This record gives sequence, structure tokens and C-alpha cells, in this order.
Amino acid sequence: MAEEQTVYLNGEYLPLSEARIPVLDRGFIFGDGIYDVVPVYEGHPFRLAQHLTRLKRCLTQIRIDPPMDQAGWSALVRELVERHPQWPNQMVYLHVTRGVAKRDHGFPQGITPTVFAMTNPFVPPTPENIGNGMSAISLPDERWLHCDIKSISLLGNILARQSALDAHAKEAILFRDGYLTEGAASNIWVVRDGTLIAPPHDNLILEGVRYALMEDLAARCGIPFDIRRIPESEVRHADELLLTAATKEVQPITRLDGKPVGNGTPGPIFQKLFAAYQQAKAESRQTTA
Repeated sequence: MAEEQTVYLNGEYLPLSEARIPVLDRGFIFGDGIYDVVPVYEGHPFRLAQHLTRLKRCLTQIRIDPPMDQAGWSALVRELVERHPQWPNQMVYLHVTRGVAKRDHGFPQGITPTVFAMTNPFVPPTPENIGNGMSAISLPDERWLHCDIKSISLLGNILARQSALDAHAKEAILFRDGYLTEGAASNIWVVRDGTLIAPPHDNLILEGVRYALMEDLAARCGIPFDIRRIPESEVRHADELLLTAATKEVQPITRLDGKPVGNGTPGPIFQKLFAAYQQAKAESRQTTA
């Protein structure tokens, strides 16, 4: 029988089957909390500092005092990774709620945040993913107006992703007031005339850690990069559409609402950025070795 994975809960490492939280935890009652996901390649966390910076920012935005400093989070991530050597590539999930208190909408005083973390095996995109691309549908963005906060309250994202799955697609591309925001669980990128275009990183999207990475990779590849509002018509007539997420890296979207994007195959900008992404992963492993 395979050894059960180990998780972290409130200062203790224990088997997943033994991890428990009280039913009055505000994460369970209200979705009152923050999370982040850190990819790990061959035992080395990728862009860990950027993930922890975002975690701290989001905690501050919802007025939870960070329960650990960056060194503490880093040690936690590395400990979980080391406890699962059978998985060379992993996804470490970090989860913080406001804590346990009598159910009331207002912030309770004097409670301790709940901290949970776990790791799972991660399979990077397959050659089939890269060679064929993925399909997506379009939907109106009906989520709240603080999508920049990586909240555990993800019902709007869940409903959008399920709508995509119901349509035999992999992702939903969301539009608000006629302009691109992001995917149900990803950032979306538009390529027009050789330029990589991204929506502004404001309160309407979660600025994924890959957002800054893609800008860096575009510069490395000599690809012009533009940040601006992108009308829906421009998305529908894009030369290429790309998706990025910690769990997806960078992948091409080759069909939108059943119609081909560009010529319906992964394009040259994607090919350059995918290769640069793999190089960045290799460089990160060398610098953290």
C-alpha cells in the first residue's frame, strides 16, 4: 500500500486522513481566506518568492495578519516537498483562513488564523497538449469585483469552469463589459501581429505569478509586449490565444466557441514562449540547487 501523503495543519505535520478543522472555521462557513499554489520541479520550488509575495499581499488585503514570514513559508514549502521524494514534480497548496469563531459576518477579535498546506504530484503539459492546443468557450464574467485577491471563495470560477467542461472544452474565457478579463482558472493572452497582449492587472483579474514571468520571457524572445484593455472582438480575431497558470504552465488555445483560433494550430509566438518557459524552469533549478 502506498504511503499516505503528509500535510501541515496549524504547526503539525500529519497524515492527510487525520487532518481536521472545526466546523466553525470561517473558511468552511464563509470562504473567508486566501490560498496560493507553488509549482515544484525536480524538488525545486519555481518562483517561490513571487508566490509568497502575492500570498502576503492578499492576506493584507482581507486584513488577516500573515501567520508566518517569508522564511517560515519557505521552510514549510521545502519541508513538504522533502517529505514526498516520490514526486519529483509537485504542486504545493497553501491555505490560510481567518480562524475559528462563532458565526458572525464581522471580524472576530483575538482568534488565530488556520494554516493548512499540502502537496500533490504534478504532471507538466504533455506533448499532446502542446501539439494540439486546447478548446475554450466564452462566458460573461459574473464574479465579484476583487478578482485580484486569491480568495478561497471560488464559486464563480467553479461554475465557469464547469460550463466549459459541459461544453467539452478545457477553459472558459471571461469578458466583462465587452473586454477580456481572464480565464476561469488562468490568465489569458492575445497575440496580434506578433505582439503579446495582456489585460491590465487591476482588480478585475488575478495577477498570476506567470504574468510577470511572461513579460520577462517575451523580452527574452524579442516579442513586443503590450498591456491594455482588449475588446472581445480582438480576442475572437486573434492570431493566437495563450493560457497560463501554475498548474498549466503556458499552453495554446486553438479553438474558441467551436471555431479555430488563427489557423487552428499552436502558433510561432506560443512555440517561442513555451521554449523560453522550459529554459526558465531549468535556470531556476540550477540557481536553487
